[in-house]
Amino acid sequence: MDRRTLLRATVLGAGAVALPFTSWSAAYAAAQPGAGPYGPLRSADAHGIKLPAGFTSSVVARSGHRVAGTGYKWHDAPDGGATFPDGDGWIYASNSEVPPPAGRGGASMIRFDADGRVTGAKRILAGTTSNCAGGGTPWDTWLSCEEIDRGRVFETFPKGGPAIARPAMGRFKHEAAAADPDRKVVYLTEDEPDGRFYRFVPDRWPDLSAGTLQVFCAGDGSSGAFTWEKVPDPGGAPARTRHQVRAAKPFNGGEGCYYAGGTVWFTTKGDGRIWEVDLGAGRFRLAYDDNLVKPGPAPLTGVDNLTGSSSGDLYVAEDNGSMDICVVTPSGRVSRFLTVTGQEKSELCGVAFNPKGDRLYFSSQRGRSGLITDGITYCVRGPFRT
Repeated sequence: MDRRTLLRATVLGAGAVALPFTSWSAAYAAAQPGAGPYGPLRSADAHGIKLPAGFTSSVVARSGHRVAGTGYKWHDAPDGGATFPDGDGWIYASNSEVPPPAGRGGASMIRFDADGRVTGAKRILAGTTSNCAGGGTPWDTWLSCEEIDRGRVFETFPKGGPAIARPAMGRFKHEAAAADPDRKVVYLTEDEPDGRFYRFVPDRWPDLSAGTLQVFCAGDGSSGAFTWEKVPDPGGAPARTRHQVRAAKPFNGGEGCYYAGGTVWFTTKGDGRIWEVDLGAGRFRLAYDDNLVKPGPAPLTGVDNLTGSSSGDLYVAEDNGSMDICVVTPSGRVSRFLTVTGQEKSELCGVAFNPKGDRLYFSSQRGRSGLITDGITYCVRGPFRT
């Protein structure tokens, strides 16, 4: 039984469905399956990927193999990822979710020129464990998060420099991070069946070495007002951070996290939900619930990593599910953007657009074999909406 099935068995999801990427007052119409913005998927290509017309895929890197044009062997179990501008080109950073024994995870980067050709690759974090998701920052660092009990956040420097542990951001089973430059905070998800949603408030933005860890507090429902309360002991020992504040709201298996325009979205894989937090209005609600899609079956299951495009579309990768990346549009339509075939023992992760928005990177963490040594990182090109 996979991780998501174990978590999902602990709860029966219930709630409403709402539109992402809309103003709070407009977000009450239900998001439902519909025709995608790019049309139906074609037959699988040479890489086993079903894509809409006009889109093509390529393999960027394979675990244990040298990244083309470099001497660097790509890490095992590629997971969360992000891109950063780099001169006329860009950098893609990726985590390595290798489980214990300790010290076998970390993160790597690949550098591309203006035409998308690989010009370099290297390790940017080593000696860590189960680096699952994470998040990029506006100052072009990658926050790599350990998904283990009392895990840490490491700030890494894809453009050069040694990684730095950031214990002030809390010691818990970290998943994803999303920087909010407007409020000068970083949001954090926790991958536990009773995980919490946090924010870290640095003493001096953007220095993450010191600050206050706060936890999201709200009632038992799926929508309403919320507040933030300080976590007394971010170190999480002996009491775990999620158990220190009585009013903290539990979320079933926190996964991906994404911030844009005054709203933060995060996924919970245990109940198949996307949550939407309107930070200006001080309100939260469901953006998606795979139990409530009609008619079924839901096109999006196994919600995991997510990112957004410049058009306002939300792209969500599946952990298991049917190995899809789905798109949720501002008009409230949920559809499959792509499907990876023949890799049912894997999961999709690391979704990230390059700075121009004409390439989407993602990984199949365990490829066709289902082994962590068989990960594949892909790039999809095509006429993405802007």
